[in-house]
Amino acid sequence: MTNESRLMDILCAPIVSEKSNRLYEEDNVLVFRVLKDATKAEIKEASEKNLNVKVVDVHTINMQGKVRRGRFGMGKRSDWKKAYVKVTPESKVDLEALAKSAAEENKESK
Repeated sequence: MTNESRLMDILCAPIVSEKSNRLYEEDNVLVFRVLKDATKAEIKEASEKNLNVKVVDVHTINMQGKVRRGRFGMGKRSDWKKAYVKVTPESKVDLEALAKSAAEENKESK
């Protein structure tokens, strides 16, 4: 069992795209950007506690940061982790509200 503050920090932001919307509509899969060191068990626990849903399965992917050329030479964006969280069909989540709340939290932190 992880502590309460870590559970609040594990799910960084929902990923809202055409693919993630299609996955949610067809397969009840939510897509999140999560902490790099988060485990599948922690992601499951955080999703169930923060979103009030029943999680069936969790898949994770380590995403490589893109290499970008800028004014001062080459640079690299940070690596990050993506989680695909499959929920039960009875669990309903409002994706628009979730994305808006994540955007507001992001503005407050800056």
